[in-house]
Amino acid sequence: MQSSFEDLISSFLENKIGISNSFLSNDLALKLKTNLLTLYKQKDLKAASIGNDYLLNTDDTIRRDKIFWLDKYSNNYSEKLFFELIDAFVLYLNSTCFTGIRSYEFHYAMYEKGAFYKKHLDQFKTDTGRAFSMVMYLNESWRVKDGGQLKVYLEPKFEIISPENKKCVFFRSNELAHEVLLTSVSRMSITGWLKTSL
Repeated sequence: MQSSFEDLISSFLENKIGISNSFLSNDLALKLKTNLLTLYKQKDLKAASIGNDYLLNTDDTIRRDKIFWLDKYSNNYSEKLFFELIDAFVLYLNSTCFTGIRSYEFHYAMYEKGAFYKKHLDQFKTDTGRAFSMVMYLNESWRVKDGGQLKVYLEPKFEIISPENKKCVFFRSNELAHEVLLTSVSRMSITGWLKTSL
């Protein structure tokens, strides 16, 4: 577990983008994917919004993913294991990097064929609580032609990150603009933010 945490932190310190190719175990990734697909089939996922507070709205010219917010106190066993993993990472991050993370929020995300999310920052203009963004992918047997890559802007260059199963990507929410490129198959993930506010 700590090796995947170190992978994230060391690559983040080196390149501003932390990447661990095996942050999730095979078993946990499969169980979380199964949960997401069940929620999707039950039509429990909703069109994702942009903005917050009075600026909150949906705009499918900017983003077309569907999401379901996770509840830390859910009785779902695999989601409990997921939050135990996040708690362990936050503890490790705070103790080694003194980041002062106090809370977090995560949701399932489904990008159907033809979905995307245009270039944006994750931190709201009216709320600076989001310190770090995390994305964990649930896409088995992903291929380049499937699309849905994460494009992260490291001005004046950029990095393209494949959304492969078990991989985690980690970066500062207020620092790196990014986008999800057009996907030609269903693209699944858990996305969230580590926060300095409660």
